Amino acid sequence: MTESTVQARPVSVRSRIYRTLYEQQDFYSRQSLAQSCGISMPTLYQNLNELMEAGLVCYSGEERSTGGRRAQGLDIVPDARVSVGISVTEHHLRLVAADLRLRELAYKAVRFDTTARLNDGADELAAVLERFLDEFGIDRRKLLGVGVTIPALMSPDSTHIQFAPTLGLRDVPVDGLLGKIPYPLYVDNDGSASGHAECFVRRGQKEMAYLSLEYGVGGAVLIDGKLHRGAKGHSGEFGHICVEPGGLHCNCGKQGCLEAYCSPLRVEKTLGVSLEEFFRGVEEHIPEYEALLYDMLRHLAVAVNAIRLTLDCDVILGGFFSEYLQPYLPVLRRYVLAGNPFEPDADFVQLSSLRRHITPLGAALYFIREFVAGV
Repeated sequence: MTESTVQARPVSVRSRIYRTLYEQQDFYSRQSLAQSCGISMPTLYQNLNELMEAGLVCYSGEERSTGGRRAQGLDIVPDARVSVGISVTEHHLRLVAADLRLRELAYKAVRFDTTARLNDGADELAAVLERFLDEFGIDRRKLLGVGVTIPALMSPDSTHIQFAPTLGLRDVPVDGLLGKIPYPLYVDNDGSASGHAECFVRRGQKEMAYLSLEYGVGGAVLIDGKLHRGAKGHSGEFGHICVEPGGLHCNCGKQGCLEAYCSPLRVEKTLGVSLEEFFRGVEEHIPEYEALLYDMLRHLAVAVNAIRLTLDCDVILGGFFSEYLQPYLPVLRRYVLAGNPFEPDADFVQLSSLRRHITPLGAALYFIREFVAGV
């Protein structure tokens, strides 16, 4: 189901009440909720009772004075439904369960050789999923579906990997990997899903470029809160902006791509250490480690400026590399500012609000949005 299909549904009174509570920024009593939805109190009571009987809405326990009697607050029941997201990478599956507000309920990373098992790993992946649900006590009756992200350019119907540089794959069906999942399934590019999750948690911000710094470097462009996929679905493929002509070789077959310079894989290949060890070495001022970090930041600044000058929106950095960047954000902004002739500062470069597990959370978000739109 596409976003446009979801949004095209007529909005019933019941749905209007639920969405108002779901998106609430303020306290809602029954009276203020009726006023906000533009309905009478009898209509509110009828629909509110249905939502409560369905276990979707409850009294929040909060009370506020309205000038006379204290009014009791209303809210959705966040754990009335659960969505699961799976981020597929070259060597791991990262699984997360989230409630309706995209709050993390459970997380687990599992070793999985994706490339070797792409054609015959469906049974094993499905078993990993079932063990995850059992381990964390996820009620399958509440499970909306399973969203899966792959670091790849997907076919329009999401049945084939068109090109996955980090996995070394072209034109490969995903059924051999995902075909045994017994729940509603949605498959998307990892950067697109992550960008959508970032936009979801930044409710007041509708336009942004999300740059995902994981083993595969990608991203998403969001305009008016919606993913802009482009004419051929290539929008947001920031990892293949050329930041150094004739430079390092990239998995895509070209040279000088951002992914070759700013993927965590560069750290592992150059120094043979994990990200945690790398940034610990930077903190200890090991010259080789510092030199590599600042080179990565300089090349990242080139790409950030290209994105900013093209789209003129905030550039949000996410993915597990970004988890370590907070102390070095001022340095990155200085590099960005040095290459940008129009800006007085580089505050438009920001770190993700969901730096941990954003990719599997983004995968889970699809079914949450679909459910909320369909109440």
